[in-house]
Amino acid sequence: MRPIRDILEAQSVVVIGASRDQEKPGAQLLKVLKDVGFAGRVAGVNPQGGNVFGVPLYPCVRDVPFEIDLAVLLIPPRFVPDALRDCAVKGVKGAVISAEGFAETGTQGATYQEDVRAILKSSGMRGFGPNTLGLVNTQTKLTTSYFANSQMLASGHIGFAAQSGIFVGALLRYLSSLTGLHLSKGIGLGNKVDVNESDALSFLADDEQTKIIGLYLEDVKDGGRFVKNLKKATARKPVLIIKSGRTQAGAKASATHTASMAVEDSVFDGIVRQAGAIRLHAIDEFVRTLKGFLNMPLPAGNRLAFVSYSGAQAIMSIDTTMEQGLQTAKLADSTLARIGRVIATSSKTKNPIDIFPDWLTHGYEKTITEVVKALLDDQGVDGIVFISFAEKNPEVYQSLIDVVQSDRRKPVFASLLGDSRDKAACERLLDTGGIPCCDFPEQAVRVFARMRRYAGRQEPNSRFYHSSVL
Repeated sequence: MRPIRDILEAQSVVVIGASRDQEKPGAQLLKVLKDVGFAGRVAGVNPQGGNVFGVPLYPCVRDVPFEIDLAVLLIPPRFVPDALRDCAVKGVKGAVISAEGFAETGTQGATYQEDVRAILKSSGMRGFGPNTLGLVNTQTKLTTSYFANSQMLASGHIGFAAQSGIFVGALLRYLSSLTGLHLSKGIGLGNKVDVNESDALSFLADDEQTKIIGLYLEDVKDGGRFVKNLKKATARKPVLIIKSGRTQAGAKASATHTASMAVEDSVFDGIVRQAGAIRLHAIDEFVRTLKGFLNMPLPAGNRLAFVSYSGAQAIMSIDTTMEQGLQTAKLADSTLARIGRVIATSSKTKNPIDIFPDWLTHGYEKTITEVVKALLDDQGVDGIVFISFAEKNPEVYQSLIDVVQSDRRKPVFASLLGDSRDKAACERLLDTGGIPCCDFPEQAVRVFARMRRYAGRQEPNSRFYHSSVL
């Protein structure tokens, strides 16, 4: 079976269903490929020929005068089987089938999908979909999404595969609007007529550009292969999984979305835990966890220290720490002495460290940086959560950013409350400086816990350890 790397690294793309109407998806995709800088050969297929946006259109894929790595089919389901047969004759390596209306819609659609499956199997061509926007390779600027732009194709380190029609493209747009979160590769699985989550895992585990893997799944095909590839992937890099259909109503919706068959949720949960992957239940959790893994070192232990402006938030954070199986760090005497230089109230130097109102004496910037420096040097501290009000001037956090960037031994998270405009400005600066921000400190604790659980499974004394990570 041809590796999907051959398609994700395509050097030639043909759009079947390339309209001469510049506003339609088939024309827009040709424009996008030019605009984002895809360097490979591009052509379109339209029965009337001609050109659109300067790209030549041919009556049939067999008429295209060059070898084709990837065909993108933007045509109704009833035309897809014949188009694929032409692709097979041409020797096309892979196809993205974008249309809805296959097995998820009923008997006729299921017939189309089985025809597609048979053609792919007999020809050796790899197929993505149906019901998907397809592929993204930010390294080569390959995309099959007709609404992509240069910002969305900025090169990053997140490899993402989704069993959804539009989710890869939607996530691409969302992440590209955030600081420091960009895809390496995106794989739309759709109905999984051929390429499935196991293929995506195998590819992303081996992909050097990808540092962390994200999956959105509604079901799993070939459970044994999935478990094998998931274990292989988690031995090399973190894998974050969102699995929908957790409830009876959700499972029913999945069946009409991508023709998915439900997997018993407790069984799936067990598989994920045993493999060392991280299961999440919402996009906001996914984004926060991405920020932690991408920006911070893995924690060496489970002991957290809190620097707080609010006693209530610190206490709630400690409750979450206990619930997550973590510990509040016991500070060394030398650390307490260092903190005491900027916080005169001795009761406030203990973990959680309360900087208010003592910071008024030495200034906000000096106080927070001296406290954080002391905690970074304390061998009994494995991570830090910084809790504060959002200041009017974001630049007050630059010294904190400088401290954390110069000392990468431990993960440091920030959580700010206050005026929404002040909060947004401060978070932009902190995120740009590589300090992950969470709306609430309890969220930061949960991200730290996920990072610690993953780190623990990679350590030599863990029964989950894999020597291949060395």
